[in-house]
Amino acid sequence: MPDHSAGGAAGTPFALRVRRVVASIRAGQVMTYKQVAAAAGRPGAWRAVGNILGRNYDPGVPCHRVIRSDGRTGGYNRGRRRKALLLRSEARTARSGRISAA
Repeated sequence: MPDHSAGGAAGTPFALRVRRVVASIRAGQVMTYKQVAAAAGRPGAWRAVGNILGRNYDPGVPCHRVIRSDGRTGGYNRGRRRKALLLRSEARTARSGRISAA
């Protein structure tokens, strides 16, 4: 059975850096694919970021918090509708102050 947890080319150094960056995005916040690519050390690799996250099934890597540079949600391996619902729910929770800084 393939290892889908590392996303993309299973466990490449870049894929692991992408997953670490995305895992650090707090609820109620988002980053663009381009920002994630830059933070992972390859600014021009935003498409690769999308491919890596499209194969991510690790719940500790909240790939729904990564959006397109134009503000649209972009793809999500569990469906774009679910991504939009998760983002709206987290935004409401963040605005209400129910997210603690644990």
